[in-house]
Amino acid sequence: MTKTGKSVLLVGATSDIGRATALTYATAGWDVQLAGRNLEAVQREADDIGTRSGGQVSVHRLDILDSERFEDFVGRLPVLPDTVVCVVGELGEQVRAEKEIQHASMVMRTNFEGPALLLGIIADRFSPRGSGTIVGISSVAGDRGRASNYVYGAAKAGFTAFLSGLRNRLAQTGVRVVTVKPGFVRTQMTAGMKLPGLLTAEPNEVAAAIFTAAEEKTSRDIIYVRSVWWPLMAVIRSIPEPLFKRLKL
Repeated sequence: MTKTGKSVLLVGATSDIGRATALTYATAGWDVQLAGRNLEAVQREADDIGTRSGGQVSVHRLDILDSERFEDFVGRLPVLPDTVVCVVGELGEQVRAEKEIQHASMVMRTNFEGPALLLGIIADRFSPRGSGTIVGISSVAGDRGRASNYVYGAAKAGFTAFLSGLRNRLAQTGVRVVTVKPGFVRTQMTAGMKLPGLLTAEPNEVAAAIFTAAEEKTSRDIIYVRSVWWPLMAVIRSIPEPLFKRLKL
């Protein structure tokens, strides 16, 4: 492994996608900063990734719902990273979210408010430097609201819009903002769900797409991990609302 001298911050390090992405960067010679709420769990991931890659991995505690500590968190990082990848996500339970305001709030704040506020702070540090890449993991669920998961989908729609606005704001600064929409992914979060094979990615596949988009500088700023999602979501977005209301989605 050849060291690059670059560093990446992974927010949501203990998720399946976070773990795969961290290992991808570490194997490519990047120093990796892992951030998550459960420091013990984050440390276990750091030890495993460091052993498997031979790379430098540090751990940092971050609760994505504790926005008052975001400034302090960023300020305490050993170095301001070259790239930040936010993979935080919480699917939640739609039926429960319809009945329990606390659960709905947690889903919305975890998927939208927390990540958006954190990435906004990081953008303010990247912009004066004139370099950096910000990667936010959103979802196809945010492309159109569906009865089966509209609380989660609404949060992801908000995050997608935030990333779009941030990208527009930073366009002339040298800072890049990439939105990644994985579609279905075979992870702990989707365990027990019946997933369509053609539309379902593996965590390593998502990690590779993130690395390619962020570091190999593809021309696209919005990435669907599997290309089949582009036409599929275009069709879903184009369905007239009167017809869409009659569909069980």
